[in-house]
Amino acid sequence: MPKRRKVGNLLALAVLSALAQRPMHPYEIATTLRAWGKDQDMEFKWGSFYTVIGNLDKHHLIEAVESRREGRRPERTVYRITDAGRAELVDWARELVATPMPEHPRFRAGLSVLAALHPDEATDLLRQRLDLLQDAIRQDRETLDAHLREIPRLFLVESEYDLAMRNAEAAWLRALLAELTSGSYPGLDTWRAYHETGEMPTELTEKAGDSRSVDTIE
Repeated sequence: MPKRRKVGNLLALAVLSALAQRPMHPYEIATTLRAWGKDQDMEFKWGSFYTVIGNLDKHHLIEAVESRREGRRPERTVYRITDAGRAELVDWARELVATPMPEHPRFRAGLSVLAALHPDEATDLLRQRLDLLQDAIRQDRETLDAHLREIPRLFLVESEYDLAMRNAEAAWLRALLAELTSGSYPGLDTWRAYHETGEMPTELTEKAGDSRSVDTIE
C-alpha cells in the first residue's frame, strides 16, 4: 500500500526533484519542470501548482530563503528543499520504483468493452492502432538515440521504459491480430454471431460474469 503523504499530489514530487538541484522561485520551478518534460512523466494539473508550493512550505518540506525582484516584475520568493523534503523525495522515489500499483490506461478500458464492436471492426481498429504505435516507436527510438548522444542515460531511463512498454504492446497486438485474422481466436464465431443476430449467447454472459467475479475476488 502506498503511504499517505503530507502532500500527495505528484506535482509535489516534481517540485521537490527540481529544488533538489538548487533553490528557485515558483516561476523558475515551473519553467524547469516543463523543460525537463516532467508533465509528460507524471499526471498533474498546473492549476494546482501554487497550492502545492504552499502546502510543501506549510509542511516544512521546502522553505523560503529570499525574495527577488527582477526589473518591474512582482517580487518572487525563492524556495529551497529542506532535509525533510529530501527525505520525502527519496522515500517517495523508493516507493514508486519498488512497489507495483494498479494503473488504468485508456486502452485497457477499451479492451474491456471490445465485445461491443463487431470483430471485423475491432480487427481494423486494432490494426490502425498498431500502425500508429509502430510509427511512434520509430520516432521515439530516433529521439532517444539522439538524446543519448548528449544526455546521460540515467536521465533518460523513463524514456527507455516508455519505448519498452510500446514495443511490448506492439508485440501483443501483432499476436492478437494474427489470431483474429486467422480465425483461431477462441469464441470468434460466437462473438461474430452476436453482432449479426443481435442476440447475446448465454455462454458469453455467463463466462463474462465468472471472469468479473474472479477479478473482484482477487
